[in-house]
Amino acid sequence: MNKNICQRVKAGEILVSDGAWGTFLHKNGLPPGTCPEKWNLDRPDVVRGIAAAYIAAGSQMVESNSFGASRFKLQHYGLAAMAAEINAAAARLSREAAGDKAHVIASIGPTGKLLLMGDVTEAELYDAFAEQAVALAAGGADACCIETFAAIDEAVCAVKAVKENTGLEIICTFTFERTLQGEYRTMMGTTPADIVGPLTEAGADILGTNCGNGSERMVEIVTQLRAAAPAIPILVHANAGMPVNRGGVDIFPETPAEMAAHVPALIKAGANIIGGCCGTTPAHITAIRDAIRAIK
Repeated sequence: MNKNICQRVKAGEILVSDGAWGTFLHKNGLPPGTCPEKWNLDRPDVVRGIAAAYIAAGSQMVESNSFGASRFKLQHYGLAAMAAEINAAAARLSREAAGDKAHVIASIGPTGKLLLMGDVTEAELYDAFAEQAVALAAGGADACCIETFAAIDEAVCAVKAVKENTGLEIICTFTFERTLQGEYRTMMGTTPADIVGPLTEAGADILGTNCGNGSERMVEIVTQLRAAAPAIPILVHANAGMPVNRGGVDIFPETPAEMAAHVPALIKAGANIIGGCCGTTPAHITAIRDAIRAIK
């Protein structure tokens, strides 16, 4: 690929991202309570296969199995010292699946620590995110997808760590929930408009939203993001609908066709990159790809 993600968006492309990873891992036998990211070392065939399945389904970019691979998350499994190795392997496996057919947007998730509560210092957060980012870049990532964040201060720290230690493009997405008043806010009270200034100033190239909502609600969030950020590319990774508990298990009920039906509205609202989060499968991604092609 001769163009990076932002160049492709600026040229007018609507890009297709990938879908859920955790669901895939569990379907392949990941035991509950174990470290998903350790499978980058123990079951590389499975991890590589997830990326390959999404590319075959039409994804033009794939994430990596590194969402919880900060030293803070890995220490729960006694694996903090292996953070660099695990992250490099995560990016490498997605790169092997993608080849030159798709971008690798390596995943970085929240640490679970709150600056507000004094759980961690800013320097400690920065160092942990930098460790991840450098390893992901070494493994072959094209970009970092800093995703599912709720606190602006932690996200800014992550963006700066990637920006100042790698040459990767930076995607940063937040998870919003609809309040009883009909507003969309993170668990820290942050609105879609609130993230634009701090994150772009820190160095984010692409903003967006993931998880927490199905595609229908994501239209409202993307509309608010686009109003606050007229020019920046916007990514959306929606769940396959809102979860429904059936027999004690949370199910995401939206079919591929139902999810794809919202693609025109998402594009009209301002989305440039569309993929999926919880409950989405390669079939959902193929339906999204076909809906985008139909619009073109």
